[in-house]
Amino acid sequence: MASTNELKNGMILVLDKQMWQVVEFQHVKPGKGPAFVRTKLKNVMTGKTIDRTLNAGVKVETATIDRREMQYLYNDGTDYIFMDKDTFEQIPVSPETVGDASHFLLENNNATVASNDGRVLFIELPASVELKVTHTEPGLQGNRSNAGTKPATVETGYEVQVPLFVNEGDVLKVDTRTGEYISRAND
Repeated sequence: MASTNELKNGMILVLDKQMWQVVEFQHVKPGKGPAFVRTKLKNVMTGKTIDRTLNAGVKVETATIDRREMQYLYNDGTDYIFMDKDTFEQIPVSPETVGDASHFLLENNNATVASNDGRVLFIELPASVELKVTHTEPGLQGNRSNAGTKPATVETGYEVQVPLFVNEGDVLKVDTRTGEYISRAND
């Protein structure tokens, strides 16, 4: 149990027998009336996002989440296989659970696997990953007033909008939260 005054981004709450991750929160003290906490919560299982207002100081149930650093090994055709680096235990994770993280998973890279009672809830990746461009058209600088972009396919098969100067074989830094190009990786 935790008080609504102790909320943090990323904390997992149990409300109405479902697990919700705190995306953002704001403590509000109006001039008239009691204080309250305005939250944006994301359902861990379905991904649905809701806005919820909670009274300040009220106790809410928190879920016990086991976060372990694991190595992504391969996709066996139906599931993504992760290995615990300490025990060498391999666990399958369904594509629905991996979600958009699959766009950025390379074999032998690390990810944080979050589970509750032995059930994998979600996969957390680093804020950015480095991916090699496997295909892109040559960029032609035309007569335009702003910087141009073009599509580039990276080694995972994901397509990213990149500046015109990016070529095949370049290694890019890509934001795993938005899927956007950040920069070229320093060689």
